Amino acid sequence: MKITVFTGNQPRHLALIRRLSKVATDLVAIVEVSSLEPWSRTPNSAILRSYFEQVLNAERKVFGILNPLSSNVCCLPVKAGELAILSLESLDSALTSDLVVVFGSSYIKSPLIDLLIERRAINLHLGVSPYYRGTACNFWALADGRPDLVGGTVHMLSSGIDSGKILFHALPEAADYDGFTLGMLAVDATHQGLIASITDGSLLSMQPLIQDRGLQMRYSRGAEFTEAVAASYLANLPSAHRIGNSLRERNLDLFVRPFIGSNPTR
Repeated sequence: MKITVFTGNQPRHLALIRRLSKVATDLVAIVEVSSLEPWSRTPNSAILRSYFEQVLNAERKVFGILNPLSSNVCCLPVKAGELAILSLESLDSALTSDLVVVFGSSYIKSPLIDLLIERRAINLHLGVSPYYRGTACNFWALADGRPDLVGGTVHMLSSGIDSGKILFHALPEAADYDGFTLGMLAVDATHQGLIASITDGSLLSMQPLIQDRGLQMRYSRGAEFTEAVAASYLANLPSAHRIGNSLRERNLDLFVRPFIGSNPTR
């Protein structure tokens, strides 16, 4: 199977590329390149630097350091945000794959989005739709006191943000974690679920389910994550035991075909 993935260059993105390369005969990776230090855009904010350092530490804990990619990976690096100006001709080899996956890319516009929808592309959303949609969904679930709704959604790509028909939800294994580690384990569980469904052949045979917009609890935008929000969160971090209890009491009836990931840090 030839697979194309539109993704980023952070460790969590490269980890997915490595995993996909093990189940694909050929893998085309369209990689949007951005700074490996997410606090670089806010150099004067000690609070935001502290927050993002903890995010990065958790990411390295779960996904490790950067490693070379396999020989069956064709990598096309592009500047973050430039997908909108790439010609379809320049992506010709990427658009003939058997499966297209989108994970952590910038917003994709027409005509590329139309072609990807036509090709039944799959999107990995870090958040449990329809409850949490938009940006930093798993952060907001934790900030709202809902660790049980930290996870990922594997759904059909759509022109609306995180609004495509759902294939399944992916959730971290229930145990005691700090919030930063939980967020990265949600990413890892989503990767695991995708690879498992590709391997057993179920991904493309699942009947996708329309999202019930009436269940939405929060639609978050990037501008809502401010220094004040980060400061409040850091001052009131949920304990690992509280998070673990919430996960152990999770109501799986809230999720579509829930996949429970295993913890790679144990």
